[in-house]
Amino acid sequence: MSPGTSVPKNPGGRHDGPVAETPKRVPRTRMSGRERREQLLHVARSLFAQKGFDATSVEEIATRAGVSKPVVYEHFGGKEGVYAVIVDREVETLLAALTGALSRGGHPKVTVQATALTLLDYIESHTDGFRILVRDSPVAQSTGTFSSLIGDVATQVEHILASTFERQGLDPAVAPIYAQMLVGMIALTGQWWLEARSPDKQTVAAHLVNLAWNGLRGMEGAPSLTPAALRVSGQRWHPDTHDPAPTKSPDDSASGTAHPTEAHPTEGTS
Repeated sequence: MSPGTSVPKNPGGRHDGPVAETPKRVPRTRMSGRERREQLLHVARSLFAQKGFDATSVEEIATRAGVSKPVVYEHFGGKEGVYAVIVDREVETLLAALTGALSRGGHPKVTVQATALTLLDYIESHTDGFRILVRDSPVAQSTGTFSSLIGDVATQVEHILASTFERQGLDPAVAPIYAQMLVGMIALTGQWWLEARSPDKQTVAAHLVNLAWNGLRGMEGAPSLTPAALRVSGQRWHPDTHDPAPTKSPDDSASGTAHPTEAHPTEGTS
């Protein structure tokens, strides 16, 4: 070989080091427009729950779904559009469940128990959705947040308390104050239980109502839920079921006049 002739570093195309594989793009699954939209919502819901709105990008949603960014924009117009649809769905689901528990009638203590347990049921079965609701919303989003949802629930509770106060000779004008306190206590406990998950939801609900119903002076040492509230919880998240009408049951001991320390009030009395 004459001087000055260059020697190829890899004669014959030989490569002595590790060969990096070219990443293969997962072939896109053909879906209908509706199926693709639902897939994007499912992917985005998981990301928003994990990272929050600000830390999630359209590119990340698209990559996780195996599509290009324009597909996301085509269906939702942007990240804000995806988020709005997800929040609206979660708010509708939770508000419908809480409204059902509040409007079922029966003894007020059972109503409070069923409502507290309904929120904990939702947190358990819709964990990602609840995480999204309790996170900070985009600045431009004025509705659909957890605080506004709780405000809607408090308004319903206000009407229930006002009628109860009137029957007991109390001033119904203070019902809004008690409604905010009661709903706020349940909501904040729900946020805590989202991460704690101990004790179990029935125990947490029983202690919530122990404080709300009996007060600090009359708290029971070992509170428990009424069978009526447990029946509501057992049917709440099953498909094609409706909130049961209040009925008397042998499990619900008759108590005559309501008393702050009664264990299991009879449904349909107040």
